[in-house]
Amino acid sequence: MRVVSGIKPSGRPHLGNYLGAMRHHIEMQDQYNDLFFFVANYHALTTLKDPQELVQNSRDIVLDYLALGLDPKKATIFKQSDVPEVAELSWIFSCLTPMGLLERAHAYKDAKAKNKKNVNHGLFAYPVLMAADILIYQGNLVPVGKDQIQHVEIAREISRTFNRVYGKTFVEPKEVVHKDTQVILGTDCRKMSKSYNNTIEIFSAPKETEKKVMSMITDVKRIKMTDPGHPDECNVFHLHQIFTPNKIKEIEKNCKSAKLGCVECKKILAESIIKYFEPFRKKREKLAKKKGLVEKMLAEGAKKAKAIARKTMEEVRKKTGIS
Repeated sequence: MRVVSGIKPSGRPHLGNYLGAMRHHIEMQDQYNDLFFFVANYHALTTLKDPQELVQNSRDIVLDYLALGLDPKKATIFKQSDVPEVAELSWIFSCLTPMGLLERAHAYKDAKAKNKKNVNHGLFAYPVLMAADILIYQGNLVPVGKDQIQHVEIAREISRTFNRVYGKTFVEPKEVVHKDTQVILGTDCRKMSKSYNNTIEIFSAPKETEKKVMSMITDVKRIKMTDPGHPDECNVFHLHQIFTPNKIKEIEKNCKSAKLGCVECKKILAESIIKYFEPFRKKREKLAKKKGLVEKMLAEGAKKAKAIARKTMEEVRKKTGIS
């Protein structure tokens, strides 16, 4: 079973990225022996227009993964753009994909609703490129968050269409959604997202992390410190369940009895998050000092990925008549 997944280098990874995808990617390397993780820099172009920033982000995301525990001996890591065959396959898939299928994509509809001027063809055709990302490596399993399930469904539909028109060529990928994966809310209680500017970055300086946590919206029903809190309705408490599990009963009890104020509660959370990521932060600092480490790793990964992509495209070109 081959696992394929990617992450966009559109900015510094935050708690939503880590809890929703990154930690599960790292866990999977001990469950499967054929993993392909790529830096989705083609996808990042839909929103990121600064070339230097894209180069730096692409390098940084690899360091982030390595610091968090991804092992290049267990997983193939490479840049999406280092395998140009994926863009070729994306065009071929575009010629088989109905407009209506893409118009129903949630991500496209949401982006259009938020900012009509910023919607480009790349964003509209995002699921087609994602299908090429998965199918060119004959990916069986695709770890995703709940908001990406539809994109895997579209990849499955594209696979079936190609197989029906040109003969059996691609596998039908299946999404893998971890049971404990939840939508992580940002400092303003909307989904944590760089576009909302409400993120808490996992590798930011401790003071910056504390500042972000202290700006979080807490229980809106609790007007005064003497009012009893409602932890189940508080985003800060939700994060405590993840990062402060050994004190969760005490925090819940003191919140409900008004012994613990929201300010103090957030201070405890900030300390917990900083402590949790401290060993990863130190490891990342050491890795960043090793010149050529990331570049060598990406080159080795691209070599392996290209070999599979070329084999797939030889068959595709022959079957479609463009060989």
